[in-house]
Amino acid sequence: MSLHVAIYLFDDVEVLDFAGPYEVFTTASRVARRGEPQAAAPFVVSTVARELRPLRARAGLLVQPDSLLAQSAPIDVLIVPGGVVDAELLQPALSGWIAATAATARITASVCTGAFLLAAAGLLDSRRATTHREDMADLRRRFPAVTAVADVSWVDEGRIVTSGGISAGIDMSLHLVERLAGRDLAEATARQMEYRWGEPARS
Repeated sequence: MSLHVAIYLFDDVEVLDFAGPYEVFTTASRVARRGEPQAAAPFVVSTVARELRPLRARAGLLVQPDSLLAQSAPIDVLIVPGGVVDAELLQPALSGWIAATAATARITASVCTGAFLLAAAGLLDSRRATTHREDMADLRRRFPAVTAVADVSWVDEGRIVTSGGISAGIDMSLHLVERLAGRDLAEATARQMEYRWGEPARS
């Protein structure tokens, strides 16, 4: 059975924060089905948003989400990317949705400043977490219940996983492929992407 990976989108989302994980999980499915074309893809990936309209990511890229939060199919893996998250932090309904989704998802993960949205939902209290190095002090200041970990690509706390800035989301996503579908597929996915993924810094 395929696992549904949902990636949350919003205005001013960092492009590689969401596009990197999207590429990893869709490539993993493509690679996996080469050897077993009749088998179900290990991952089905979609994007979700608070509004079903074109969103303008950082640097001006327009992206169209697939579905509204409330209309999304059941989510196995939720990816919350970063970017400029100030407006998203002012959305209590979003924090509630992230918390409710995390309660049933196998894994909830953030990229970069997406960690702030997980923290606002209460998911990082008394946990270790990471974010972009430039935002580490702000994470500590705004969410003192979080143990912020610097100089790592990702922090795996079981059902909650956070990654550092921007391209670190690719490393984290390959790690999640390894957790959910095996090391062989993760390595094959990295090779297909021509991405040098070995043993990145982690905690």
